[in-house]
Amino acid sequence: MQTAATVATMATMAGRFEDDAGTVVEKKSQVRPKKPRLYKVLLHNDDYTTRDFVVYVLTSVFHRAEPEAVQIMLHVHYNGVGIAGVFTREVAETKITAVERMARESEYPLRLTMEPEEDDDR
Repeated sequence: MQTAATVATMATMAGRFEDDAGTVVEKKSQVRPKKPRLYKVLLHNDDYTTRDFVVYVLTSVFHRAEPEAVQIMLHVHYNGVGIAGVFTREVAETKITAVERMARESEYPLRLTMEPEEDDDR
């Protein structure tokens, strides 16, 4: 059951929406956030870390398929350094820390570093 006051209030509210011809709408600017800087995680060759351990690290931490992990491991073995992956800074640091812990626990001197990826659009 509607009272006269309720009907009057509803009519006033309806009038507000009908009389908005002079309203100015401001659009939000199309500013897009910058893409985060990416970092290459580099694996370095040494004479003690086994090839199997390097493949294990590449498959378990960097989620590489085994054939790709073997290819990266051989590249590192023959060239001294290779790219394990490219990530944002925080992800790269986390992966390096995880691999260094795994290597230390397995008594391997495996060394990883990171460096900024070359960026063409900055």
